[in-house]
Amino acid sequence: MFRVVLAQPRGFCAGVERAIDIVERALRKYGPPIYVRHEIVHNRHVVDDLRSRGAVFVDELDDVPPGGLTIFSAHGVAKRVEELARERELPVIDATCPLVAKVHGEGRRYAAQGREIVLIGHQGHAEVEGTIGQVPGKVHLVQTVEDVAALQPGTPDSLAYITQTTLSVDDTRQIIAALQERFPGIVGPDVRDICYATQNRQQAVRELAEEVEVILVVGSRNSSNSNRLREIGAELGKPSYLIDDASALRPEWFAGVTAVGLTAGASAPDLLVQGVIEGLRQIGEVAVQTLAGVAEDVRFRFPPELADA
Repeated sequence: MFRVVLAQPRGFCAGVERAIDIVERALRKYGPPIYVRHEIVHNRHVVDDLRSRGAVFVDELDDVPPGGLTIFSAHGVAKRVEELARERELPVIDATCPLVAKVHGEGRRYAAQGREIVLIGHQGHAEVEGTIGQVPGKVHLVQTVEDVAALQPGTPDSLAYITQTTLSVDDTRQIIAALQERFPGIVGPDVRDICYATQNRQQAVRELAEEVEVILVVGSRNSSNSNRLREIGAELGKPSYLIDDASALRPEWFAGVTAVGLTAGASAPDLLVQGVIEGLRQIGEVAVQTLAGVAEDVRFRFPPELADA
């Protein structure tokens, strides 16, 4: 027998729940098809489920037919995408996470002060592309302390930084310190503006690592926060695996193991976690326990178009 220890919190955050609910409510209220620009959240199972119910996921607005109801994903979109939707007179419902929208607002506020913006984030991530496209003026993307050293801003005495929401205080601390050392006048948001869900899930993995020998993270490969959870487990010396679902389990991972930690990224539904527990029961007898952790009660409002759906 081995113990399966569940992290707390794990899985869906309020922004992801809201985005998925927006698509489900839109399908109920308006009927399919509903067009969603990019994946509503970064999870294959969620996307496939919504697709089976009539959601059509498109890469660009050009793929939406005239008059097609369009939903912007939780990651947010650039201003140009919003403008294109207006030009095409597409009805739009915005599922951007309110915490992402807050970062957009901060970036615009700093830009209005005449500051160049430094965005701490992962190149190519949908949220980063949307944020860069929401902020007027110059935005410098940095991913590492080395990027800070190579930074060549046009106005080094007038800078501000903002961060991708799926990075935690710990992820950004060294980069922010390097920015402040090189550019003493730089300004940025309070650390309390960092996404609560990212911070909570990473802290839960740290606590999990003290209890177990192996860590499983349920999440998709293209999920930034899920990848980071796996990395933290590995950094703490525990073999850590990012898995889509129970089909990825390998019995050899658990040879001689007495305690397995299990968590999930912010885009992964709890149904997949329960499926992994069942998969582990096929490998051996398990006893499940949940760590004490932060209880999240954050809820975000729905867009007015769907408040009654």
